[in-house]
Amino acid sequence: MNKGELIEAVASQLNGSKTDASKAVDAVIASITNGIQNDQKVAISGFGTFVRKERAERKGVNPATKQPMTIAASTTCGFKPAQALKDAI
Repeated sequence: MNKGELIEAVASQLNGSKTDASKAVDAVIASITNGIQNDQKVAISGFGTFVRKERAERKGVNPATKQPMTIAASTTCGFKPAQALKDAI
């Protein structure tokens, strides 16, 4: 499912327009993003937890040249599903 399909699903469940559903989906995504940026963690009961993770600098190999290289430190996002989501899948 991509974002467009998610918007259609939300619109059909709410019996509303795609415009309203799009605004709702965008608001949820923006809120999760802001929560991860500010609090480093967003927990949604029954769904899961989004967390900000810091990756340390590490060694790697350039697949094209086979030369060793250093991969810079970076920030990423992780997701741990709640038990209810695991049971539903």
